[in-house]
Amino acid sequence: MTVRILAVDDEPEILRTLRMILTGHGYDVAVAETGEAALEAIARRLPDLLLLDLMLPGIDGLEVISEVRRRSTIPIVVLSARGEELTKVRALDLGADDYLSKPFGAQELLARLRVALRHAAGALNAPVVEFGALRIDFEQRSVRVSGREAPLTPKENAVLMYLVANAGRVLTHRDILREVWGPEYTRELQYLRNIIASLRRKLEHDPANPVYLVTEPGAGYRFRALQG
Repeated sequence: MTVRILAVDDEPEILRTLRMILTGHGYDVAVAETGEAALEAIARRLPDLLLLDLMLPGIDGLEVISEVRRRSTIPIVVLSARGEELTKVRALDLGADDYLSKPFGAQELLARLRVALRHAAGALNAPVVEFGALRIDFEQRSVRVSGREAPLTPKENAVLMYLVANAGRVLTHRDILREVWGPEYTRELQYLRNIIASLRRKLEHDPANPVYLVTEPGAGYRFRALQG
């Protein structure tokens, strides 16, 4: 079945560009220019994915995310202007799956949408997954790098498993701290930074230029789901 995407932006030129890119790659695209119009369209027919600008007249993108998350778990990829780190973090905390900063390229857009849709379908939740030289076994909670066991601490293992289970998505610092350490630790960023630094030393070929454990400035971290 054709995947239906609702694209929401108050700039007609951006909507035309999104429609051209997405329909050209086989997606069924509906558009809306306001938050109110987006919620009306969702009420009429729930899309498979919501592509949402944050800066909208009237009901803004954050309000749309909150309302959609009350009724659905559909993937939400937000569009934002560069430098809006706090707004992007708020969007992720409210339930958005990913974000793209404007301007963005067509291939990056398509790749992010594929990951969001694949994750929603559960395709990244197999018991054993492989990404390049990494082999991660969720049942055994073990990790191998180029065939060798990686000696991870319990906290390192928990952070990595959470990131990999959400491969391709941006997870905020608060998300990870809450999940691994507990709700009372959501401000302890140094705990998380130390674990990420240690994981990079153990898993990355070049820890200073990580391939898998990617920093999203001002937001959090993403596990980059490389294949092969």
